[in-house]
Amino acid sequence: MTAISHQSANSELRQGNQKIRARHDNVMMPNYAPMEIVPDRGEGAWLWDRDGTRFLDFAAGIAVSALGHAPKVLQEVLADQASRFWHVSNLMTNEPAIELADTLCGLTFAERAFFCNSGAEANEAALKLARRFAFENAGAEKDEIIAFENGFHGRTFFTVCVGGQEKYSNGFGPKPGGISHLPWNDISALEESISDRTCAVILEPVQGEGGVNPADHNFLRAARALCDRHHALLIFDEIQTGIGRSGKLYTYEWSNVVPDILTTAKGLGGGFPVAAMLTTARISESLAVGTHGSTFGGNPLACVVANRVLQELTQTGLLESVTPKSDQLMQGLADLNSRHHMFTEIRGCGLLIGCQLSSTYAGRAGELMKACMDQGLLALVAGPDVLRLAPPLIITEQEISSGLEKIDAAVVSLH
Repeated sequence: MTAISHQSANSELRQGNQKIRARHDNVMMPNYAPMEIVPDRGEGAWLWDRDGTRFLDFAAGIAVSALGHAPKVLQEVLADQASRFWHVSNLMTNEPAIELADTLCGLTFAERAFFCNSGAEANEAALKLARRFAFENAGAEKDEIIAFENGFHGRTFFTVCVGGQEKYSNGFGPKPGGISHLPWNDISALEESISDRTCAVILEPVQGEGGVNPADHNFLRAARALCDRHHALLIFDEIQTGIGRSGKLYTYEWSNVVPDILTTAKGLGGGFPVAAMLTTARISESLAVGTHGSTFGGNPLACVVANRVLQELTQTGLLESVTPKSDQLMQGLADLNSRHHMFTEIRGCGLLIGCQLSSTYAGRAGELMKACMDQGLLALVAGPDVLRLAPPLIITEQEISSGLEKIDAAVVSLH
């Protein structure tokens, strides 16, 4: 093919890419504003656009694609289950769901599992369970839920109101009551606010959407002790921090603070929609027959995929590789920042990292994310002032080095 015909073919691909993006605005609700990238295929930590451009993925579908794109081990179990049965509803005993529940309970503090399809649904179930448990054991007046500023727990109306960012809940009418929001990592504020009316305290061990803000271990220990004192349930939202993202299967393991309820999603299915709420046998009794449900929860396709994700994490050494990869990425970012002085703080845990922009670049996280994309790197933001990185856990040392070079070039382009 001649150079002219090559250019013509590439031009047609780009035009086709733009046409597909334009169709989005004609048929989709306007609540999203996606980039013009239209993915065509992925492999490992790489994603190819419809125009043939290759991107190194440090976003992983917002911390979802833990095993990278199109992993063969997940394709195999998905295809096998697809040849058997896809859906039976919770009117029947579902062996794939039982197997996944057995695995999760064997790997955590939990004794019972409830399956659903998304993190928001898992948090909705956790909050309903906490209210129900308090109602049955202490009465209707014990209904207060304590959450934290800049927290994020999903987009159902209940969970978005429990989340500590009013921009997501304003404008939708009267909000559910009995919810308090406190400053993050403030033990004194929690001590002053918690009472015997409190039924639950919910928090993310690392606030993801709110800026990648880790919880201080002393704060977590204080929350556990205060919940015990006031007979409240401690809920850990590990939607984003779970499934090895922190270097442990779940982030609570780093502090040895065990919650009463844990929610998990995102990486659990490696890209297949699945979520779980985990708790003890005693607490689970409050979700008696008919109190809660999910048509698609425990879908056999999702459960076999999630079970295989957990096997890959815990039986291949992948989980143990997260911390050294994190060390390499954090050190590389620190070295980069020593040259450019763009970030005031680089924080997070494992492969969930937030780079806080300096005052000179305040509000420009979106621009930096776009500059990274122009260099062939997919990244995220966590608010207007934080660049968020969440590469797949299978990322290699060489790919981390390549990503750091792309971030370096993106930073230079903004100077």
